[in-house]
Amino acid sequence: MKKKYVFMALAAVLAVLFLLALVIGSVSMPLYETAEIILSQLFGRASQASEAHINIIYNIRFPRVVLTMLTGMALSVSGAVIQGVYQNPMADTGVLGISGGASLGAILAVATVLSGISFLALPLMAVAGALITAFGVFLFSSRRGRVPILTLVLAGMAVSAFLRAMVSLILSYMEEGQMREYLYWSMGSLSSTRWEHVRLVWIPILLGVFYLLWHSRELNILMMGEEEALAVGLNPYQSRKRFLFVTSLVTAMAVCVSGGIQFVGLVVPHIIRLILGADNRCLLPACALCGAAFLLFCDLLARTLIAPAEIAVGIISAVIGAPYFLYLIQRDRKGQMR
Repeated sequence: MKKKYVFMALAAVLAVLFLLALVIGSVSMPLYETAEIILSQLFGRASQASEAHINIIYNIRFPRVVLTMLTGMALSVSGAVIQGVYQNPMADTGVLGISGGASLGAILAVATVLSGISFLALPLMAVAGALITAFGVFLFSSRRGRVPILTLVLAGMAVSAFLRAMVSLILSYMEEGQMREYLYWSMGSLSSTRWEHVRLVWIPILLGVFYLLWHSRELNILMMGEEEALAVGLNPYQSRKRFLFVTSLVTAMAVCVSGGIQFVGLVVPHIIRLILGADNRCLLPACALCGAAFLLFCDLLARTLIAPAEIAVGIISAVIGAPYFLYLIQRDRKGQMR
């Protein structure tokens, strides 16, 4: 019964934040007019609103809100799965080098001027960099059908450090305008979201999240240990490989359009785990709702705190997430001292 109320509360909070994100901004819009514009555009009817208001709601805010929800859902569910696969509550998708690979792909798109030719070049190259890195780290860590968790973590850390060095090297030779474009992306921002970005990522993100939710029971078994998994006929190596591939894809698709948004995949699963426990059949769908709501809240703050100017949403999520991460470290230290 408690779980039912938690899901109802999360859905209600998400709905409220969804509406607030649509009506609040540098230009405040009445709720009834916002709803009328969206419904008329979705169903091809003529709208009574002005062209300027239609553009603000349907072409600027609505795709941004949709992409924010997709990104928050993708990062939080992926973070929860990675923590389960690694059996480490402080793990996130960064341990596979996904963020570093995406950053290298993005900066190469800027440095080679491909981002100036097509706005899709940067997100696509970021996806390619993230997937190649994650796949390479996994292959390097595999030995005789087994993937030692410690080896995977150490390999991810080493590759991430190398990729950061490559990014810094390229940055040192870039022009000022190119450097500004990359740094703007790396801070994590959704301000330039267009419907083209939503169309690029919504199918792989939703399919990936649905796959992870559908296989939540398998993740529960994997978390029990390799011997228990083998006892019920589950191949831990193949299972872990599939989970890591799907989470890498989902995270890469989210990062490629939103940039370096940190701590969503760390903070949200921890909050939900404290409330609902570690059963992934409840944890993952709750993370999907809470992740979407959390990033909507961060983006709403980013748009309104210093309006009409805007803060990168990655800064807001880091300001909220970093203290929580320090709290986790301190809590673990106290637990070890007892």
